[in-house]
Amino acid sequence: MKYMLMMFGDTGTMMATHTKEQIEEMIGFMIQLDKDLEASGELVFQQGLADPSTAKTVVLQDALPVVTDGPFAEAKESLIGFWVVDVESEERVIELAGQIVRYSGRLEIRVAMDAPEDL
Repeated sequence: MKYMLMMFGDTGTMMATHTKEQIEEMIGFMIQLDKDLEASGELVFQQGLADPSTAKTVVLQDALPVVTDGPFAEAKESLIGFWVVDVESEERVIELAGQIVRYSGRLEIRVAMDAPEDL
């Protein structure tokens, strides 16, 4: 079953609350996790995201798309990276989440759905 693991945070808080060594340890962990998931055949796709200050939000106004700077959500933390994995069970994705969350403080898991069969 495919799942998306979403990591939340913000660069400013991370830089202010973590030492250079802690950040380097986190980056090393993420690199090794990616290698391990690729070697096991469980990694479908992963990607880190740029700081939310680079985000654009698109809304529809008068049937036309309107673009504004910044993320849509009014939140201090936002999505900073994700993995899409194809694992045997929910227990496995929770095991992976348990490894990652020690670096992010919060992680969301979602089932990655295919189109409904009746479409």
